[in-house]
Amino acid sequence: MFMMRCPNCNSKDIGKIGSHQFYCWGCFIELTVNGEKMSVYQVEEDGTLSSLDDLFFEDEAAHNHVHEQLNG
Repeated sequence: MFMMRCPNCNSKDIGKIGSHQFYCWGCFIELTVNGEKMSVYQVEEDGTLSSLDDLFFEDEAAHNHVHEQLNG
């Protein structure tokens, strides 16, 4: 079974909310996975999403870490 960890809080408590969308119950962020690319969003009070990619994927090393997380 596919097990993903949250790139923010390292929680395994990830729920699937769409075909490529996930939600972390540990820190309440939304994750979108498309192939090897992951995007991270904060859910605002009005339900809109604000990208947090700048915080998580500033360099290639961070991207590679997420890639390792996605592939086990």
